[in-house]
Amino acid sequence: VMLCWAQAPSSMDKLGFSFHRQFKSINQGNKTSPADSMPRMLQKYSRNLEDLVRERTEELELERQRTESLLFQMLPPSKMGATVEPEHFDQVTIYFSDVVGFTIISALSEPVEVAALLNTLYTLFHAVLAATTCIR
Repeated sequence: VMLCWAQAPSSMDKLGFSFHRQFKSINQGNKTSPADSMPRMLQKYSRNLEDLVRERTEELELERQRTESLLFQMLPPSKMGATVEPEHFDQVTIYFSDVVGFTIISALSEPVEVAALLNTLYTLFHAVLAATTCIR
């Protein structure tokens, strides 16, 4: 690079020789043109890309298995494709609830705040049910 900035023409001649010598050392003394090395470089890049795709595909599959496992732990059996045996109850109560002003609350709140509010309400409902013999 320093030779490129030289003002004297004689220094510029050294540049060509220096470049030729370095190019020759890269090619290990073989007389090749850049076009000769292109197929080799493309094969190398192709193999590297194939390896990278294979690694990422394996990582994706592992992550998919982890996600599926987590979902199966969280979901009820009916959602996992398992057969759910019907149960008979002599008495049942169905609870309907209404959050008064929910439309206004949700319009004035961030989605995260609405989700937190609902989560708190359902947690309280579940705590009350857990204190009884109710099945939810």
